[in-house]
Amino acid sequence: MPELSESIQAIKEGAKEDRFTYLTILQYHVTSPEILPTLNEVLDQDAELTQEIGWDLVQMLLGIEGSGACLETVARLGNPREVVIKVMEALEGLAVAWNEVIVDVDEPGVVPDSNIPAKFITLLGMLAILHRRIETKYPSRFLGPSLVKVFEAYQPTPEMTASVINLVYSLSGRKRPPLPTRKSSINVANPDQDGDASKNAPDPEAEQEDPKEDAMQRKLLQSFVTSILQRYANAHDMLWSPRLLEVYNPKKVVPGRKTITEAFRQDEDLQQRDGVIGQLVALLRDLSLDKCPRDFIKSIFEGPSLTDPLAAFDDFSSVDDIHFSPGGAVCLIAYWIFSKDVFGSDSPEPEMHIFPDHALMLGRFLGREMKSEIISNPGIADALLAIGLGLEHRNLIKGPEDANLMAYHHNLTLISVFHPDIQVRNAATSFAGSRLHSEPDDQDRLEILEDLLENCMFASLKACAITWLKEEIITAKQEKLSNQFSSPEVIERLQYSLFPDMLSLNETSSGGADGALVDFWAQNRLFLLQVANFAYLLFAGFPDLVPAGMGAAVGQRFVEPLVAAAERLQGNDGAQVDDRMQLGILVDRLRSLGLQ
Repeated sequence: MPELSESIQAIKEGAKEDRFTYLTILQYHVTSPEILPTLNEVLDQDAELTQEIGWDLVQMLLGIEGSGACLETVARLGNPREVVIKVMEALEGLAVAWNEVIVDVDEPGVVPDSNIPAKFITLLGMLAILHRRIETKYPSRFLGPSLVKVFEAYQPTPEMTASVINLVYSLSGRKRPPLPTRKSSINVANPDQDGDASKNAPDPEAEQEDPKEDAMQRKLLQSFVTSILQRYANAHDMLWSPRLLEVYNPKKVVPGRKTITEAFRQDEDLQQRDGVIGQLVALLRDLSLDKCPRDFIKSIFEGPSLTDPLAAFDDFSSVDDIHFSPGGAVCLIAYWIFSKDVFGSDSPEPEMHIFPDHALMLGRFLGREMKSEIISNPGIADALLAIGLGLEHRNLIKGPEDANLMAYHHNLTLISVFHPDIQVRNAATSFAGSRLHSEPDDQDRLEILEDLLENCMFASLKACAITWLKEEIITAKQEKLSNQFSSPEVIERLQYSLFPDMLSLNETSSGGADGALVDFWAQNRLFLLQVANFAYLLFAGFPDLVPAGMGAAVGQRFVEPLVAAAERLQGNDGAQVDDRMQLGILVDRLRSLGLQ
């Protein structure tokens, strides 16, 4: 390694050599942060030199700590068309590096290489300067590929998201500063906004810009920001739907227990999440995406299925070829509704209804691989629920087209089963129940419940169906209604789904640990406990709804074998305390029916 004084002298004197020789000198001597001030001084004082070799310095300097000032000088004085290509190559390298090491990290959310965010921030600072310097007929041809590389390298950390926000503010003309009303993402370097733009060299190949380019660039930025919004919302639990439920139903909040809404107000990290989303939405407003007309709604469920709408930038010949991220658009609408109802913002009202618009959105996003879609896109699922809750709160239920309540309810219940966050699952269950009870046609309500009880494979959903059935029966009684839920026919129709044949349980082993019986209990306990409670309500509270002779049949095929099996499980030495307690409740409730 050369001495520092030797390197300083070589960098100063070497600038007199030809460019290829000087690059060789730099590769040998620019190896540590201590030498960077000297190099930056040379680059800053010799604009012609920097224009000629700047693009060769991007990769050389990026790996050296503290090289930001030198790279800023390269961005201001280097040939912008050449340097921007090298910046894109560097971003591509970051994306590859991230993907190579992320597989070795077990803990979600952990940054595998602490240098990647810093490099990303530096490169985006350069891009902001470079794109404002490039004067060409079609600047979108530079902007599109750059945004693709940024998105590929982007990970939804606070620092990297703040850098993206800075970049878009610069490229959109910085119509206003970031919103100050809620905590924003953490501050990162932004040389385009904080540096001296008077040092920027003119584009040596400047051309007059095509008049259509302003719209092209704006649409590219809209597409990019909606893509970032989707990725950020999927990576961070925004909990829009549970928070809306608390705001819409304050009487159901348990006194003395901290609400989710309060947690977001008090916790700095949670506040930061709201702040980041708020800034991304503010960017879109600055980019003229500030209304929610019918055409915008229809584009979400009728447009192309694009997970990365920027990927086809080579095919962009007009504004109509550029699309928003569909998932990002859903998150945008959800935040408009959420921020208006929780923060009192002046967000636009969506021109849509639950039927058919929201139903079509649900079907478009869940598709055929419903489980994997919900698990891999938890933020979109939460956003979809928030939109539905907001529309219901506004009484925007039915539009001019027919609705398929069965399919809609089915999609809601799938979110209640597969979403990774229990609070969102609970919100989905609550909303599904509300929509079911609000359907005016009692025959439709009964068919949905029958379908759940007969065909659903999830005990938790079948338990919900029993709860909803109980609520329908109680409402019919209290309001003296004459409908599908007010006569014994409803129990006659559902009895074999409510009280299935359990005689096969008698064939299981009667001694020791019975694996089959343990598995049966683990898979069905939620359903069985709810059935026992419903049976008690039915036989003790509403005997007029019990068809003649059904009690004895239910006792023989359902109660007796189930009680016997539960008692065997209670005596199992391997049974957990909670299981024994629940089994005891089940046995006591079933025996109290007097059907044995």
